[in-house]
Amino acid sequence: MSAGGLAAAAACLSVLSVFLTRAHSGGMAGWGLFFVSLLNYKTEKYVIAENRRIGILFRLYQLAVLGYIIGWVFVVRKGYQEREEAVQTSVITKLKGVTLTNSSETGLHLWSAEDYVIPPNGEQVFFIVTNYIETPNQRLGFCSESSKVPSGRCLSDDDCVEGETVTAGHGIKTGLCINSTGTCEINAWCPVEYSKRPSEPLLSDAENFTIYIKNFIRFPKFEFSKSNVLETSDDSYLKRCSYDREMHPYCPIFRLGDLVSWTGHDFQDMAVKGGSVGVLIEWNCDLDKDSSRCNPQYSFTRLDMNLNNSVTSGYNFRYARYFKDQNGETYRTLYKVYGIRFDIMINGQAGKFNIVPTLIAIGSGVALLGAGAFACDMILLYMMNTSSFYRERKFEIINFKTERLDTERRDPRNQLQRKGSATPSKWRKPTPLPPQRGSLLGRGGVPPFHATQDSGTPPMSLRPKLQSQSIISRSRHTANRADRARQITRSGPGLVAGGGTKSGTDVHLSSTGMTVGVPTSLRDAHLD
Repeated sequence: MSAGGLAAAAACLSVLSVFLTRAHSGGMAGWGLFFVSLLNYKTEKYVIAENRRIGILFRLYQLAVLGYIIGWVFVVRKGYQEREEAVQTSVITKLKGVTLTNSSETGLHLWSAEDYVIPPNGEQVFFIVTNYIETPNQRLGFCSESSKVPSGRCLSDDDCVEGETVTAGHGIKTGLCINSTGTCEINAWCPVEYSKRPSEPLLSDAENFTIYIKNFIRFPKFEFSKSNVLETSDDSYLKRCSYDREMHPYCPIFRLGDLVSWTGHDFQDMAVKGGSVGVLIEWNCDLDKDSSRCNPQYSFTRLDMNLNNSVTSGYNFRYARYFKDQNGETYRTLYKVYGIRFDIMINGQAGKFNIVPTLIAIGSGVALLGAGAFACDMILLYMMNTSSFYRERKFEIINFKTERLDTERRDPRNQLQRKGSATPSKWRKPTPLPPQRGSLLGRGGVPPFHATQDSGTPPMSLRPKLQSQSIISRSRHTANRADRARQITRSGPGLVAGGGTKSGTDVHLSSTGMTVGVPTSLRDAHLD
């Protein structure tokens, strides 16, 4: 997947996670926060590890990726271009040349392109005769089968079943065995074909024949068409040029002897038994440049040669020419021809700049850089002696329960409640101690301290209100104690000026800063 696809997938997962969280929590407020959060921008926080080995490794990897993207993807493979390989093509061939043969069967014979080119109309695949076996004046009749045909041999008439076809032979058995030849009599074109092939090619001069290959190509995606004929204002160029890899690389006229030699074989050797030669025309067009720089490249190879089995090499077939004599009887001349078959094959591709493949190539490079960062992270965090140190700095472990307790402790309302009384005054009912004899507080006095009776803990929802009520109650209680202490100071006989004490009396500092005498008997009774 490309970097753009990974980024889109990550964004979708992020939005989906937020959506599921809001759906779980519920509430219009949650949905509102969700839609507001869509307008936020999130960025990453990086941890810089000052480790030279990992840093050098990562930079070398980045340089390698950049070299691959720039050198291979963009320069060599032209990854910024849109490609098309569905080339539309047409081939027209034309051969020229004449030669003269002289055989004992036919005598002198002049061969022109109409005689040695099959088919003569010039197609993408054509055949040129270089050698042949001629069997003239064949007529329908009865004759003996060739001794080179195993299924045509016989010792008696019983070996020649009437009406049976001779396998790999020339006719149909008549039921007679001819003792002079040791073969069956057949009904066929007689005499049967001669089987001796000339050891030298009869059309040895065919290596000087020329072939004109005209090729048209078209790339429909880019609406581009081109021909392999060089664009020139010289009309006589094609009449005098011949293809040469150095001098005339774009001339479409080839000499047959050169075509065979470029495959690594000799024309005269191939002409004896025949063969097959492939002519590959390859078009690689950069349409970002001028069309004059879009030219074909030619290559040649022999197709029928098997390095492990040379018996399969060669190419031949048979054809006949029919005639009628003065009596209207049909006869023919049979040819078994050997020659070279030429297969013209066209390959092509064109490229032109397009923003889509350019972005894809860049995205793939970014993805490769991300893979390098991941590999370096694995080495840094898990494959080094100091990996545990880097893991502690990189990862933050979060426990939901622990975080919740810490949050509650840091809440100011909870801190205020812990600093105040354990429970509000509304939930604690003071129980005054009964006054004792000799007490300085006397009638209606309030003891300096009292016991409390816990009546329970209020609900959580009432605690803030109860806390404020408790503070107000304690303030009023403190004010009442101060007023009563001042009354006792003015009328009580047990006070000693200057902070002194009388017998049986302790001095205490009240909340208002005044000294108050408290009988020791009252203190001891209360503490007991």
